[in-house]
Amino acid sequence: MSLQTLLPAGWPRPKGYANGVTARGRMVFVAGMVGWDEQGRFHSTELVPQVEQALRNIVAVLAEGGAKPEHIVRMTWYVLDKRAYIEAWPQIGRLFRELIGSYNAAMTAVEVSGLMEDQAQVEIEVTAMVPDE
Repeated sequence: MSLQTLLPAGWPRPKGYANGVTARGRMVFVAGMVGWDEQGRFHSTELVPQVEQALRNIVAVLAEGGAKPEHIVRMTWYVLDKRAYIEAWPQIGRLFRELIGSYNAAMTAVEVSGLMEDQAQVEIEVTAMVPDE
């Protein structure tokens, strides 16, 4: 795959993401995924289980587009509670490595005052680049 992480010399290495990514191929865009199942039902009101389900939803949409988790080049996380997100980093990191992998995508996390789905604690959108064959 034509993918390269961008980590400028002399900068501290980011934790769990890259400062930037360059890639070549077919793009797949995944809309913001929340922590509900394929029938639109939330099974938890807690952050970590919702993150797990949102990541599973991302993997399913990627597969529908002929992409895999390792093709993700950009993620944006919208969370309702910054402190809860930071406190959950160890569990979120474990889930991320299990469901997505241990590579470096360009990531942004933003605390927001609300999401469109009232029960949602997190929403994650993704851009993936499937390599040219």
